[in-house]
Amino acid sequence: MQTQSPAPAAIAQPDPQDLALSGSWTARGIGTLQHRIASLHLDLKTDVIADAAGVEALDTAGAWVLQKLLLRLRDEGMVVTLRGLRPEFAGLLQGVGEQQAGRDNANAAAARPRASLLEDLGRGAESAFEQLLALLGFVGESALALAGWVARPARIRWRPLLYNVRDAGFNALPIVGLLAFLLGVVVAYQGAGQLRQYGANIFVVDLVGLSMLREFAPLITAIIVAGRSGSAYAAQIGTMSVSEEIDAMRTLGIAPLDVLVLPKVLALLIALPLLTVFADLLGVFGGMIMARAQLGVGYGEFLDRFATAVSMTSYLIGICKAPVFAAIIAVVGCFQGFRARGGADSVGRQTTRSVVQSIFLVIVADALFSVAFSALDL
Repeated sequence: MQTQSPAPAAIAQPDPQDLALSGSWTARGIGTLQHRIASLHLDLKTDVIADAAGVEALDTAGAWVLQKLLLRLRDEGMVVTLRGLRPEFAGLLQGVGEQQAGRDNANAAAARPRASLLEDLGRGAESAFEQLLALLGFVGESALALAGWVARPARIRWRPLLYNVRDAGFNALPIVGLLAFLLGVVVAYQGAGQLRQYGANIFVVDLVGLSMLREFAPLITAIIVAGRSGSAYAAQIGTMSVSEEIDAMRTLGIAPLDVLVLPKVLALLIALPLLTVFADLLGVFGGMIMARAQLGVGYGEFLDRFATAVSMTSYLIGICKAPVFAAIIAVVGCFQGFRARGGADSVGRQTTRSVVQSIFLVIVADALFSVAFSALDL
């Protein structure tokens, strides 16, 4: 017994405003259907009813042809009603329609003219201003939470505070010490060639001491901590934000600022000045070794000159920068973490922004300190 092959796709017009669809609307069955569709003549002023009860089979090719027919009629201003189509065929037709709509939207977006440079500048300025306002609001909320800790010391969470002191301070000693030591070596080495020409070898002490204590040690320590701890703050809080852990904390009545922000800020306020002192020691020690090797300045001579060339004021100037740098790094890192939305790509993006903005603001603050100290003749 031979099985009967399905009838090819067909479209009839029993009435001027009625269409009857039948047969197998598949890649093998649509055949010359395109010519039949092109020859249809319908009144543009009335509604069209397309009866698809006779459609026996439908695949992606047939659904695409049917979708093109419906879109053509609707683009010509007709109101088309499709009825009688089997549910499984209707789902396929809807999927093809969504794919076609997405392709049309993509083409329209590609054809849309690119924004002008002035427009891009305006949008960037608007985004930066909005982020600045949000950062100021976050600083205000953190200040209020800190005031609550001061008013009620029992609310202070000592365990997270001590953990962050260890993580941001003690665990950072090797990398901070190594880079500070190498920086002292580089400063002394670069200055040795010039000082040797004028017989001013002993002044390498002034160069190393003042540059390390006033500028390089606080700045390099802050940059290292911004890349190491600031990024960790943003990543931790950002991950909790996208996984809705922060929303769960608020639901339980736990203030996220008390748990996630204030311990980090206070820990960095404690750790960064101590790291700066450690960087001062290692930087001066590196300069001392290079002065001995390149300029023949002995350790005793170096220390004697250091005591007279570097005043306590210069030392304290470098130390007083550290708490400001610490506040900038901790607040920016936590702020960018709270702004993470969506998924892992947002966490990475906000972590990158936290490091870039922290380093930028630290350098700006250091420049403002230099201007202020120069005006005060310090």
